[in-house]
Amino acid sequence: MIELKEVNKSFKRDQDTLKVLENISFTVEKGEILCILGASGSGKSTLLRLMGGFDFCDSGSISIGSEAVVSPSPDSILIFQDFNQLLPWKTVLQNVIYPMKVNKKYGSEQQRRDRAMEYLEMVQLADFYNAYPHQLSGGMKQRAAIARALALEPSILLMDEPFGSLDALTRQSLQELLLQIWKRAGVTIIFVTHDIQEAIILADRIIVMDNKPGRIKDIVQNSFDRPRDISGGDYLELYHRLYSMLSV
Repeated sequence: MIELKEVNKSFKRDQDTLKVLENISFTVEKGEILCILGASGSGKSTLLRLMGGFDFCDSGSISIGSEAVVSPSPDSILIFQDFNQLLPWKTVLQNVIYPMKVNKKYGSEQQRRDRAMEYLEMVQLADFYNAYPHQLSGGMKQRAAIARALALEPSILLMDEPFGSLDALTRQSLQELLLQIWKRAGVTIIFVTHDIQEAIILADRIIVMDNKPGRIKDIVQNSFDRPRDISGGDYLELYHRLYSMLSV
């Protein structure tokens, strides 16, 4: 569904050229959860922005199906770590409706409202439809952002460490929620993280990134049955394998 071929990306910094990504090639299958795992400075977020059409590679190509990625698309939605990605002057319901309205999705305001409430129900926020972002916790804001993204019925969710600033219990709750949504909605998810446990819990495959510049060190298949037991020996073996790759 998604294919990257020999992608390279650099940025200018003062008089120097900083190479961020070098020779990145991989594919993502339809309906897969792919985690991109790496330390800070490995180009994970830059890679996600390129895949979302928010920036352009210096060389190489990125395509979805047979179409080259040249600009952002409502079929491929990017969700950030930042809790303040919602419009602060709109309620939760209005935030979810807004992108549907902008993209002229569904015929009437009532249809958009009904669909928004359906997705707020899915992320367990229906009781807070009339709240404003400042009245929500960080985890609730991320739930609202996920509902807003799903309301456009995208094929692909690009997620840039969306749970990275949350406490451990909220993070675990949202990981479980994301897997429920994935099963129900059938979306393809590319999830950036620096957390090994999160990658193991979520991913079908894990891309391990080297850094400075960002390169693919390995692509690891994760065939554990879901829900995944993080207390078993198989989990610990994979954890240590991934840890050893990141720490070299």
